[in-house]
Amino acid sequence: MPLVDGRWCYLATWRDAYSRRVVGWHLAAQMPTELVLLALEQALTLRQPAPGLIIHADRSSSTPAPLAGPVSPKPGPRPASAGPENSYDNAQAESGWSTLKTELLPHCTAFDSLEEARLKVAHNLDTYFNLDRRHSALGYHSPHQIEHNLKSNPP
Repeated sequence: MPLVDGRWCYLATWRDAYSRRVVGWHLAAQMPTELVLLALEQALTLRQPAPGLIIHADRSSSTPAPLAGPVSPKPGPRPASAGPENSYDNAQAESGWSTLKTELLPHCTAFDSLEEARLKVAHNLDTYFNLDRRHSALGYHSPHQIEHNLKSNPP
């Protein structure tokens, strides 16, 4: 995401595919591999998923090889098995990026500083996006409402 002085900041997020809730995120001035891993660590700490969790990570240069590569026999998150030929594999993430940029930076504006970006991203993701924002893919419910409904009415 752009900063006023011409620099950029980089955001990695992990989302629950069912509820669309952002469960982990990290923003930094650089895009090292650790950016993705710190966001994943936050998500795993928050959710404490059961064994067998399948994750999807795009195959960008910042994605750590264990997350984008073949399934490991070690316990922990396993990468999704869809191959690079699956053009819809990353559609949910790309749609989320488009929405976030449009809502946070209307009319192609930029953040004044990295700190402003962190504060606005934190408020948007942790409060508005997860708790209040209605998603068309969720029948115009928020991620919070979807998860509440699931807990109240388990399958």
